[in-house]
Amino acid sequence: MNETPIPGGAGRRRGGRPAEGQPVIERAFALLGAFDSDHRALSLADLARRSGTPRSSALRLARSLVQVGALERLDDGRFVVGLRLLETASLAPRGHGLRAVAMPFMEDLFHVTRQHVLLAVRDDDEALLVERLSALDASPVRYRVGGRLPLASTGVGLVLLAFAPLAVQERVIAAYDPGHGGEDILSGEDLRRVLAEVRRADFARGHQNRPWPRSTVAAPVRDGDDVVAALSVVVPGTSGSDPGYGPAVRAAARAVSRRLSE
Repeated sequence: MNETPIPGGAGRRRGGRPAEGQPVIERAFALLGAFDSDHRALSLADLARRSGTPRSSALRLARSLVQVGALERLDDGRFVVGLRLLETASLAPRGHGLRAVAMPFMEDLFHVTRQHVLLAVRDDDEALLVERLSALDASPVRYRVGGRLPLASTGVGLVLLAFAPLAVQERVIAAYDPGHGGEDILSGEDLRRVLAEVRRADFARGHQNRPWPRSTVAAPVRDGDDVVAALSVVVPGTSGSDPGYGPAVRAAARAVSRRLSE
């Protein structure tokens, strides 16, 4: 599966330029959404352009965000995300709270696989990566903690989508682009079939050959009856290959689920 973050990163308002008369809080989040893994430090001009905010408004908002610690300003005048956001985000139960419970089991899985172990949650029509453990010599990756991944073409995404509300499933199926999906998901109906199989088997398996061969196994993490996250392993593998870690991934996901339900 192509575990690739969607450009724009968390916080960016979908739909481009902020609407006229948009509340200040939404315009502030549009500004914060201008940052991503490839744009960690932005000039005022870049901040305004990438957020779709007039330069004068961007300057006023940026100064206010600097005052509360949500942004910091470097000596060269560029802006970066401030530590206040990290402090606040650490309190998110679906982020660091979930991570704290899952980490011991993820570490066990990592020592077995020595590849990539991912933990993700669903946020609307995307998956958000909460944690990743990776060996130094593991296969290449194009995702980061806090990055967003498509639901229809990643192992964790398929699990989260399979147990999402029906309206979410139908929306993603209707918008499915086979050019961005798995090697064996060529249409929306293929995706529907795969999701049914994920629900039946209670795990997902898939592969991608572009830009490099890799395979994944993912399993749901539950809090009671609700699927709240997905755990996966991503390893090198050619089309049709079995990563071989299915039982270990499912066992780790069940262990996290039991701990969450205590």
